[in-house]
Amino acid sequence: MATTMTDQLTDPRRKPGASRRVTGIILAAAAVLVVALLLFLLTSGPDENAKPTTLGFSLNSFFVWVGQLHPLVQIPIVVVLFAILVAVILLLIEYAPRAGRGYSVLRMAACFVIPVIAFMVMRPYQNSVVYVVAIALLAGAILFFADYRSRQGTGYLFQLIIFLAPAAILLLTGLVYPAISTIFQSFFDKTGTEFVGLENYIWTFTNAYGFWSVINTLIWALIAPIAATGIGLIYAAFVDRARGEKFLKLWVFMPVAISFVGAGIIWKFVYDYRQGQQVGILNAILGWFGAEPVGWLDAQPLVNTICLLVVFIWSQTGFAMVILSASIKAVPADQHEAAQLDGASALQRFFNVTIPGIRTSLVVVLTTITIAALKVYDIVAVMTGGRSNSSVLGFEMVNQQQRFQSYGHSSALAVVLFLFVMPLIVYNVIQMRKQKEIR
Repeated sequence: MATTMTDQLTDPRRKPGASRRVTGIILAAAAVLVVALLLFLLTSGPDENAKPTTLGFSLNSFFVWVGQLHPLVQIPIVVVLFAILVAVILLLIEYAPRAGRGYSVLRMAACFVIPVIAFMVMRPYQNSVVYVVAIALLAGAILFFADYRSRQGTGYLFQLIIFLAPAAILLLTGLVYPAISTIFQSFFDKTGTEFVGLENYIWTFTNAYGFWSVINTLIWALIAPIAATGIGLIYAAFVDRARGEKFLKLWVFMPVAISFVGAGIIWKFVYDYRQGQQVGILNAILGWFGAEPVGWLDAQPLVNTICLLVVFIWSQTGFAMVILSASIKAVPADQHEAAQLDGASALQRFFNVTIPGIRTSLVVVLTTITIAALKVYDIVAVMTGGRSNSSVLGFEMVNQQQRFQSYGHSSALAVVLFLFVMPLIVYNVIQMRKQKEIR
């Protein structure tokens, strides 16, 4: 007698490996179909003459309605809706995974109803409703089938998905989708309508705005982490176990609590330049020695960039000092005692015992400060506004979009910045995995 596909999948005599392969093939095919429908929906665009089709409400209309209410009324409404959302998630996590026909029906309803509602509250236009419903239903079928085929207990996979869904959705909508969209946008012109290939990337490395932003970013990435980490390490080693250690560390750590905007304003007074009486501390000191005042933030080449770097190093040295100081204290004292008995000087013990003992922390601090230097925006925006060839990729990316409305150039700069940061992130992950293997 012929057997159905369901009977084949649920046959206990069927090998687990073959069953997993069949399940994987079905889920992969369904996932490909969902992605294809999504891409078709995104690329086709809405019909301008079509009216929105909703469930009677939408997120946009809800926020408009709430925005028109008194603030004292808005607060309880938002709190109640948030509580309802949390209650639904807890219900699905706690009760839906239980065994029984009723709970299976609850899981099936959640798999199909939630995606449909989620898509419909986005106010899809009439020409896309069919695709929206198809995507939602297919996604629900994938969830339910994967949960049905799970061998780790009733509703295990469903429960796992409900746990991960909020964070996954936020990552997809706030990180993954913008990243992919930016990469695509970097191959189009400033309006985002005409494909121009690599023209935006050529502009990045040939135009003065893009060229100097790349050069200055590389300078920041090379000098800032080495200087901040080096100063922080030396200071941490000198004040380690010294009298008043906490207060000595406090003075160096205080700039970390100041935002980059605040630090930029403070140091802008230090570098202030004007004719006549000098207000800036640096030029006032030069005036005491009879020297002419210098326009530090307009001095070229690279002088103004170095001045900006000093601000960043000043604000990051405390961070490096705290992390490395804790690592220095974790180095076993018997290693220092053994090296001292062998006749090693204090400097030799520092380089041959302390540095190898804090190598992992040094890597983390260096990469963290490097990534922060690559993404810097506030200091440049507050102190120079990118003038006199002091711009960096983070600032120029925003400048091209907001000032010149050039989305193609802005996207290309963002992709270049991403390529600069990615190797550091990969290297950091590799080092962390090696450290876990050692443990």
